[in-house]
Amino acid sequence: MSPLIVSVDLRDLLESYGRGEVALDEVLRQIRLVSYRSVGEMAKIDHHRADRTGIPEAILAEGKEEADLARIVLTQLDAAGLALITRVTDPQLQVLRELDLPHGAGFRWEERARMVVLSSKKVQMSGGKVGVLSAGTADIPVAEEARVTAEVMGCEVVTEYDLGVAGIHRLFPSLEKVMDADALVVAAGREGTLPTVVAGLVEVPVIGLPVSTGYGAGGEGQAALLSMLQSCSVMVVVNIDAGFVAGAFAANVAGNCARRRNM
Repeated sequence: MSPLIVSVDLRDLLESYGRGEVALDEVLRQIRLVSYRSVGEMAKIDHHRADRTGIPEAILAEGKEEADLARIVLTQLDAAGLALITRVTDPQLQVLRELDLPHGAGFRWEERARMVVLSSKKVQMSGGKVGVLSAGTADIPVAEEARVTAEVMGCEVVTEYDLGVAGIHRLFPSLEKVMDADALVVAAGREGTLPTVVAGLVEVPVIGLPVSTGYGAGGEGQAALLSMLQSCSVMVVVNIDAGFVAGAFAANVAGNCARRRNM
C-alpha cells in the first residue's frame, strides 16, 4: 500500500525543486506534513509523525476490534518500522502474537504497561535520560506506560516506585538515583501529592501523571488531577492515566537536552 498524498500538488512541488525555487529540506517538510497511509475506510496511519514531531504515533488498542487492530498495526509497522500499541487486552494480545510479521521484526510484550512494541529497526538512542517515579504500587502500570514510551523514543530510563508521601523518607534515596535525569515523570493517585513534592526539590522539568487509583469523593484520579493542577511547585500535568503522553513529553525534553549538550 503506497502513501496517499493530500493537500499538495506533488508534481508542482518537485518541479519547483528542480528549478531551484524550493530547498530540499522544504520539500521533505511539506511531504512529511501531508502524507499518510489509509487502512480501508477506518484509519489513516500518520507514519511520518516521528519525523515531523519527534514523537511516534501510538496505536490505542482500547475499543478496537481485533481484526481491525491487526490491519492497523501491520500497516504502521510496514510504513514506519515501528508500531507502539497501548491498552492491549488479552484477546488482542493473542491476535498480535499470531501476526505474520515482516522478516527481522521483533515482538515485545510489556505486561505491566499492557503495551506491545513491534519494531523492524534498532532504536536510535537520543542520549537523553528520563526518571519515572510512582507514589504507590498501584500506580506502577501507568508509570510503566511512560517508561516504555520513553525507551522507545531512545531514552535511558531509570525507575523508582512506591515512594508515596505517607512514608516520605522513602523518597530521598530514590531521588539521588534520578538527579541526573533530564526530565522526571511522577505518577500518583489518591490525593496526587508526590509530583508537587518532587517538583519542589529538583531543578529538572517534572511531569505530573495523575492515576485513577483512590475511591469515594475525588476518586478515579480526579482529586490527583486537581491537586497537581493546583500545585505551588512549577510542573506540567497530563490527563488521568495518560502514561504515553507523559513518557513522550519527558522523552522529547530529554532528547532536546541531549542534543544541546552535544552541540
